Amino acid sequence: MYAIVETGGKQYRVQNGDVVFIEKLPAEAEEVITFDKVIAVGKDDAMSVGAPYVDGATITAKVVKNGKSKKVTVWTYKSKKNAKRKMGHRQPYTKVEILAINA
Repeated sequence: MYAIVETGGKQYRVQNGDVVFIEKLPAEAEEVITFDKVIAVGKDDAMSVGAPYVDGATITAKVVKNGKSKKVTVWTYKSKKNAKRKMGHRQPYTKVEILAINA
């Protein structure tokens, strides 16, 4: 069984036991959270799609850790103006493990 869940403005396809890096959530490590914005639930031979979400479907997950991804370096440059700037960014994330899909 798999499901498509929406969180942090993105959509993820998850199964039981998957470990997914999602946008940062206000949750501590080892905390159990529930996602209720389930877009679709698929089984071996059937699939139920919501409009926009599947009624009564939830996903239970455990927060493994919160962290930051690797640094992305961004350069800006304007020719003939002697203008340049170096910036860096580290996107925060939450690592979650999917425990159960309740459909």
